Amino acid sequence: MTKTSPSPEAVTAWARLMRVSRQLVERTEGALKAGGLPPLAWYDVLHELAEAGEGGLRPFELIDRVLLAQYGVSRLLARLEEDGLVEKLPVSDDGRGQTVRITSSGRDMRRRIWAVYGASIAELMGDRLSAEDLEMLAGLLGRLRDPPVTD
Repeated sequence: MTKTSPSPEAVTAWARLMRVSRQLVERTEGALKAGGLPPLAWYDVLHELAEAGEGGLRPFELIDRVLLAQYGVSRLLARLEEDGLVEKLPVSDDGRGQTVRITSSGRDMRRRIWAVYGASIAELMGDRLSAEDLEMLAGLLGRLRDPPVTD
């Protein structure tokens, strides 16, 4: 049975999660911009493609792995390809299908973004919470995922 009205504790937790999430992303985006680097969405796409290896990913697979809408991924992939950070390859058994693969320039850009992104994570989370707190937070957030998974 699903509740129709959240508890006051759930409302408070939700509001804090949304505010803090927005603030952390905004501060990280600001650090990237100050460093003359592209936004986090670029890192997310480049990261997933790097993790996929030489085989790359089909665009629909990438959409399932990042936080962008389908149209946003399509536009971003076009921009990344234009900048030489990814390449699109035809799929042999699908005349209209494409595989997207990160290039060496894309790997370099990912490393440059990570230098700032990683420092932001350290500053905004690692310097403020103990290892035990971070583990607890990760566990709690993991329980909110759909479907629940353990990382």
